[in-house]
Amino acid sequence: MPAKISRLRELDFLRGLAIILVLFRHQYIFDFTYYFMGWIGVDLFFVLSGFFVSGLLFKEYLKFGNVKPVNFLIRRGFKIYPVYYIFYLVYLIPILAKGNLNYGLMFADLTFVQNYVSGWGYSFDGSWSLAVEEHFYFALAIFSWVAIKNKWLKLEIENTKKGLGKIEIIIILVMIVCLGLRVVTNLFYPEQVERNFAMTHLRIDSLLTGVFISYFFYFRIEYLKIIFEKYKISFLVIVILGLAWTPFINPVNSFFAKTIGFTLLYVSFAIVLMFFLVSENINKKLNVIFTSPIVNGVSKIGTYSYSIYIIHGFINYAFAEVQNRYGFYNNYYLNFIITTLLSVVVGMLMTKLVESYFLNLRDKYFPNRI
Repeated sequence: MPAKISRLRELDFLRGLAIILVLFRHQYIFDFTYYFMGWIGVDLFFVLSGFFVSGLLFKEYLKFGNVKPVNFLIRRGFKIYPVYYIFYLVYLIPILAKGNLNYGLMFADLTFVQNYVSGWGYSFDGSWSLAVEEHFYFALAIFSWVAIKNKWLKLEIENTKKGLGKIEIIIILVMIVCLGLRVVTNLFYPEQVERNFAMTHLRIDSLLTGVFISYFFYFRIEYLKIIFEKYKISFLVIVILGLAWTPFINPVNSFFAKTIGFTLLYVSFAIVLMFFLVSENINKKLNVIFTSPIVNGVSKIGTYSYSIYIIHGFINYAFAEVQNRYGFYNNYYLNFIITTLLSVVVGMLMTKLVESYFLNLRDKYFPNRI
């Protein structure tokens, strides 16, 4: 089994980059951040989630030779649901104030099927991505349990084996199927703009790229290091080409972005994640590139990224309402600074007061097997 992931600082740095990109997307500063590049933050979150969440199951299997999907899903629920449901009430305030609550759409939000019903979320637009992740958690846990129980897949350390094994091939095939579904859906149902962007079966390959890297990390780490050293220049070129188009294309109405573009993003972010996992002295390199205070700050934001993601939409809305009502000076840069600081501060408080409380309950009654 590989060494424990003790280098949380650099992985939290990636989380921090992801949430900062999301904040750029939802509060205007420049066209290329608001309409274009900022949206890729969610896709980076997807890849990271696939890596971290599958890693929990892989570590459980390596220790016990099996997984317990019910315990896994309960523990994920304690992480996700309390913050989401408690602060969902906040998002209902403007809807209730206008007196036009749609119970069907609200129910879709509360059951995490909003990405199929309305595309985005009803009260909170960004909640569609949470639906994708919820569906992934259930699918991964159940598939892992069934596959291990019936010995469909053989999970063992294969550091010396070259090429791709069954699990990697299955993931690649699913990614190809998802790409094909995106092409067909966007060709024949182009009017479903939001749903084509958000439906799980069109986006789950993003999380699977994280699973792909996770499998190599936990079961084939030495081979992963060999591949990294041999092809790192080629990988760097792929990352540059895979991300270079994002500042110039608004994805919502772009056929390219919603088909092959998504695949390029996932592959690029998976390679970035691999660099962060395998590179020697990655923290020192980050310090040289960005300076230590910046890396520390972004990493700190990354530790609170889930709560920040949940609350930032309401803070943007509330700030705009106050600004319009009282005629405050409207400056794009100042607006971004204020809303970002508020989102980070409130997100930190949410994490420490709400999320931490429920995580302590989780660890007391449903302890981590690993």
